[in-house]
Amino acid sequence: MNNIEIIEAFLTYLNDNKKVSSNTLSAYKRDIGAFGDFLELNKKNFDCACFEDISLYKDFLVNQGKSVATVSRCMSSIRTFYKFLVATNQCNSNPAAEVKNDKVEKKYFEILTEDEIDRLLAAPDSSDFKGKRDRAMLELLYATGMKVSELLSLNVSDFNVRMHCISCKGSTSANNRVIVLYPEAVKAIEDYINKARCFFVLNPNEQALFVNVNGERMTRQGFWKLLKIYADISGIRKSITPHTLRHSFATHLLENGADINDIKKILGHADISSTMVYTNFIKSKTDTSYIKFNHRAK
Repeated sequence: MNNIEIIEAFLTYLNDNKKVSSNTLSAYKRDIGAFGDFLELNKKNFDCACFEDISLYKDFLVNQGKSVATVSRCMSSIRTFYKFLVATNQCNSNPAAEVKNDKVEKKYFEILTEDEIDRLLAAPDSSDFKGKRDRAMLELLYATGMKVSELLSLNVSDFNVRMHCISCKGSTSANNRVIVLYPEAVKAIEDYINKARCFFVLNPNEQALFVNVNGERMTRQGFWKLLKIYADISGIRKSITPHTLRHSFATHLLENGADINDIKKILGHADISSTMVYTNFIKSKTDTSYIKFNHRAK
């Protein structure tokens, strides 16, 4: 098989056997494709690559100005790719196994305060159709801690107004969950569906809960732009992303006494260690605050 065929076989394996999300699949395709292009410039195929080739590629990425995190992710993708080649007898050994990742400086995520959340959610003008939609999206994202991809994949049928809950489809079936909503979120979604969505949707068969002005499912890029606009309107100077609301949701729950295992289920984490980052974040904040305000430290 040539390089393109090998990549396609690898992606099929990830999709069928590992059940990775579409975003993860795209990342692997991008990483391995770029590595394949590098090898072709050196007139090599994947099965001929050695430790030195991968080390050279790592140096190439660094010289391009790629961050430590990006380079580490690419190396991890290549290691996983060669594990597949070895398992399918297309390669005798994994030449990437001994290529070490550089240490990534640990950075804690940005979160919004409860006051900033209140200002952000109040920013959309609920007197017009777009405002009703945008308020419902922001309210739902913070009410559930969903990923933006999960939010935008919702259909109208996923919202159960009578039970005050929403069905969220995760990247795998194991991540699917039903999340109970607080009354303000239910009200915002109802208001949008009953008074605004019908003015956007032209196709009666459109299932998407959140749509753009053309009546089609809202995109990640579209939501990102809206979030930036409302962050500016609400006077938030932090650099925020859709994931900031997910981080804020989990952190606020923990700070207010929620059980870590309940938060794990709501977020759809497969492993408790993923949820524990919020506990560590709060501990870090507490330790820093203690030093800052202790009179002996001044």
